[in-house]
Amino acid sequence: MDTLDSFVAVGDSFTEGMDDPGPNGTYLGWADRLAAMISTRQRGFRYANFAIRGKMLQEIIDEQIPLAAALRPKLVTFCGGGNDLLVPGSDPDALAEVYEIAVADLRAAGSEVVIFTGFDPKHTPFLRSLRGKIAVYNSHLWSVADRYHCRVVDLWSMSVLHDRRAWSADRLHLSPEGHRRVALRAAEVLGFEPEEDWSTPWPPLDNEDWMTQRRHDLKWAREHVVPWITRQLRGESMGDGVVPKRPELLPVSSDN
Repeated sequence: MDTLDSFVAVGDSFTEGMDDPGPNGTYLGWADRLAAMISTRQRGFRYANFAIRGKMLQEIIDEQIPLAAALRPKLVTFCGGGNDLLVPGSDPDALAEVYEIAVADLRAAGSEVVIFTGFDPKHTPFLRSLRGKIAVYNSHLWSVADRYHCRVVDLWSMSVLHDRRAWSADRLHLSPEGHRRVALRAAEVLGFEPEEDWSTPWPPLDNEDWMTQRRHDLKWAREHVVPWITRQLRGESMGDGVVPKRPELLPVSSDN
């Protein structure tokens, strides 16, 4: 990639940075971490992040893609559709068609686009049943990337994220270390020499017996899955009333 002087991130909670605590009650996340890496290598670099937790794909496309296209940044990262796939009856084929239109708009604006595939949920109870649907969606995203010459951060193949320490307590959002590893992987995809190896194995972890694991699963379902289902039934979103944390292209500093 030529001079990378501007970067806009669009998406949902994954790109907003949950659950990676940042300054002033905001979240940091892989995108902020990636922007910080780039800023040390590129003078005059500017970064914006429009991502908001809980957003469905069509909301991202309606609310964030036009803003990103209007800024005409050198780079746009686009991850969306994960919240849609959690909804029973959602169609990954239909989602991919909508996704492709958004990618076409960003490319028409002159931006390089980096696409993120969905994670492999085979180690997560409740989400494991969605594995086939996510795999179909990912196959479409690879095809979109090929047609529009986009780079891809393949989260599905990042087996290092199968460790529970890569995830926060809700098992839906990455931990700070999970976000750090994704940022390193994204930097590698962009052609930067990573500061560290994102695939470095985790230190050994004591194995839990079957009964302890089931107790943790039940606690997780009660504290995180049930509230999520309740919000969906009420038509509520975690992002209601939330505004983008970086709505303008601004230089990256230790304070923002």
